[in-house]
Amino acid sequence: MSSAGVWVTFEGGDGSGKSTQAALLGSWLEAQGRTVLRTREPGGSEVGVLIRDIVLHHRGDIAPRAEALLYAADRAHHVATVVRPALQRGDVVVQDRYLDSSVAYQGAGRVLDAGEVRELSLWATEGALPDLTVLLDIDPSLARKRLDADDKPFDRLEAEKEEFHTRVRDAFLALAAAEPQRFLVVDATADPEDIAVVVRARLARLL
Repeated sequence: MSSAGVWVTFEGGDGSGKSTQAALLGSWLEAQGRTVLRTREPGGSEVGVLIRDIVLHHRGDIAPRAEALLYAADRAHHVATVVRPALQRGDVVVQDRYLDSSVAYQGAGRVLDAGEVRELSLWATEGALPDLTVLLDIDPSLARKRLDADDKPFDRLEAEKEEFHTRVRDAFLALAAAEPQRFLVVDATADPEDIAVVVRARLARLL
C-alpha cells in the first residue's frame, strides 16, 4: 500500500506463534522510537469484534461463501478505518492475519476458489497489500499440540480436522512461493527470539 508508514502482517496456522511474534516486533519497533499500531483480523475494529464473534464462535454451520464474505466485510472496514489512517500518519502497522488467511482458510480449507477469495478481499480493500508478510510455518500436528497445551476451548477453525489444516498450510506455502518479494517464511518451531531476529533483519530493509 502506498503510504508514509510500513505495514507488516503475520500469517500461519493456528498455534504457529503469530501473536508472540507480533508482540516481540511491536516492542522492538517502539524501542527504536517508532509509533506502532498492533491490530488483527478479524476483530481489529468495533464492527470487526462483532464479526469475529460470528465467524469464530457461532454455534452451528456457516456456509463457506457466507464465511468468506463475513471475513471480507471485516477486512473492508478494518482497512478503511484502522489500517489506512495509521499508515497515512506514518505508523508501523503490525497485524495478526490479513487476506492470505482468507485465501488459505476459506479458499483451500473450505475448498472455495482461491482466486475468487483473493479478488474479493482486494475489492473490499481497494487493492491494499502489506509491505511484508511473515509466514510462520509449522506442521499442523505440532501446532495442535501447542493448542492442546494452552488448555483453552478451540474456536470454529481451530477445531477443524488435521486434513483441513494441512490444506491451509500448503496454501500458505504456495502463496509465499508466488510472492517471494512480499513474504518471509520462517520455521515456527525455532526459538521465538531467533525468529524475531530474522523478522527484524528483513523489516530493516523497509524502514
